Amino acid sequence: MNLEFFSGGPALVIENEERVLIIADLHFGIEADLAAHGLHFRSRSEARLERALQVIEKADPDRLVLLGDIKHSIPSLTWQEYHELPKILGALRGMVPLVVFPGNHDIGIERFLDDGEIRPREGAVLDGVGYLHGHMYPAPELAGRLLVIGHHHPLISLKDEVGCALQAPAYIRAEVDAARLGYAEPKAGETPARVLFVPAFNEIAGYDISRIVNDPFSPISRCMKKESSEIILADGTYIGPLRVIESNESD
Repeated sequence: MNLEFFSGGPALVIENEERVLIIADLHFGIEADLAAHGLHFRSRSEARLERALQVIEKADPDRLVLLGDIKHSIPSLTWQEYHELPKILGALRGMVPLVVFPGNHDIGIERFLDDGEIRPREGAVLDGVGYLHGHMYPAPELAGRLLVIGHHHPLISLKDEVGCALQAPAYIRAEVDAARLGYAEPKAGETPARVLFVPAFNEIAGYDISRIVNDPFSPISRCMKKESSEIILADGTYIGPLRVIESNESD
């Protein structure tokens, strides 16, 4: 299994028999929701879509997996989503076959998808890897697989010795407690169950990694083994174990 990181996303290619490009948490329509709460921004949907198309062109994948929360509004569609989503999804599928694992924000997304594009919310296996949005317990057939999920919007915060700060999207990779997820514990010599948290593609969505790990809010994050957690930047730079961040925050 080969992993290739695209910081222009952030996005990720996982390659086994085929090249699968993974994008999580696009949250198209977020500007309309923010406007309803008194925060007014021009729609960035066109620029966000163009960035996604550029990543697809650069990655040259066999298929594109969207890890949910394609749209933003809950529990219905906003005018922005209704008018923008057909063009957005049409442009994506015009470049590469599309697979969607719906998220908790994706109520009504089915009307914009073609036959065969949508997969179960509890996840499915593609080319040997388990995919799901990450807000639900994974399906039984994902046991023993690498679980690739969105939903959490991981964001790293680091400061150096002179006080300069870095805040950027990042991946979390960790082992998970299989028994707590309802799976059988791995036998001796078997690879333990693992999870890869994918950062949000949406440029204004982010959630601090320390909060994800120390105050988990989803079934999978509650079952991750904190001591095994490792951090990877959006460009693939390996930062190290979670304790690197925790020691940095305590300085």
